[in-house]
Amino acid sequence: MRPLLLRLLAASGLLALTALPALAQEPAARTDGAAPARDEAPKPAQAPALETRIGLIYRPQPVPSSYDAEAAPEDEAVAGARMGITDNNTTGRFTRQTYVLDEVALGEGGPGAVEAAKGLVGKGVRFLVLALPADELLAVADAVKGQGVVLLNAAAPDDRLRGADCRKDVFHVAPSRAMQTDALAQFFTFMRWRKLFLIVGPNPGDRLYADAWKRSATKFGLKITAEKPWTFGPLARARGDTPTRAEAMIFTRGVDYDIAIVADEAADWGDYVPFRTVDPRPVAGTQGLIATTWHPTLETWGAAQAQNRFRRQSGRLMRPLDYQAWASVRAVGDAVTARKTGDAREIAAFFEDPAFGLPAYKGVSLSFRPWDHQLRQPLVIAQPKALVSVAPEQGYLHQRTPLDTLGFDLPETACKFGG
Repeated sequence: MRPLLLRLLAASGLLALTALPALAQEPAARTDGAAPARDEAPKPAQAPALETRIGLIYRPQPVPSSYDAEAAPEDEAVAGARMGITDNNTTGRFTRQTYVLDEVALGEGGPGAVEAAKGLVGKGVRFLVLALPADELLAVADAVKGQGVVLLNAAAPDDRLRGADCRKDVFHVAPSRAMQTDALAQFFTFMRWRKLFLIVGPNPGDRLYADAWKRSATKFGLKITAEKPWTFGPLARARGDTPTRAEAMIFTRGVDYDIAIVADEAADWGDYVPFRTVDPRPVAGTQGLIATTWHPTLETWGAAQAQNRFRRQSGRLMRPLDYQAWASVRAVGDAVTARKTGDAREIAAFFEDPAFGLPAYKGVSLSFRPWDHQLRQPLVIAQPKALVSVAPEQGYLHQRTPLDTLGFDLPETACKFGG
């Protein structure tokens, strides 16, 4: 029977098929004298992961008083930068890139901003996010000039940093004062509130903010009908009312205006003005109705997802400085991913390239202006508990982008990148 069965299988072709697995296990004969290959060819070694270190230099805020619920938290800016690093590393898992945040807090008795920057650069950090005033930012920029370091300004709004005091290696994520006042001026023009009462505080920043308003009023056809200095002290920080209340109310009497503009960057008294004017008028500027990069009530364009992630990570709401630090870190991450390099000079060149765009929960891609390195971005017009509008307002057109209607445009710039 067995010889007969084999003859039948061979005739049907099944014998050849059943023999194939056994034959496949045998190595093929070589004609070149080399030993037969039993294993697959080795795979090429993967390139090592690209690590990018980003430094953050900031001044921790003092612990707020128990009654000052709106005071800045101690980790302002830091929390935003940390979320940016987390987001960068989430993307980096797919692109073999890692990101590390080096934090330096400036305080009494510690290193100054320049020493902190030099220390980070000495460790190989080539991207520095600075949450510092203008003078310290300029000192850092001059100290690390020519060393292939990119600086990102996350805090200073001074227009001179985008003008006569601009630096080639500095990119501004924080909006300028001119952008903030232009945003509000566009909204007032839309609302036909054309007569402004400008109230100016005693600090240098208050005067600079007032100067920005004068420029914006001229630009958008508004009229400053009166300007007065605030001389009643920090009433917004007082625990209770004071005898100066009546004087503060009289202060606003006899002025013809549609809206009061307060210039109080230290938040000492601006919040005292609403509902204490003789005539019923809205208040805007540094308090009241403001122009800002971020607000807790912003939820469109995916912002609600960012708000929730930040709250889970930090246990509080995101503030504008947090957002600006986050955007600074994300700008580096997006550029490194696109260019596949951590070389700061290449990243700086890419920031100036029209191909660069930063998705940042604003409904449009954000980019840097090549003439002054200011980040183009919409600004939120908001009152303390509600979103009111978003600038640029509809109807303001521009040959490049409506975003360039906010702040100094190319024909206006005084920036020459001479330093």
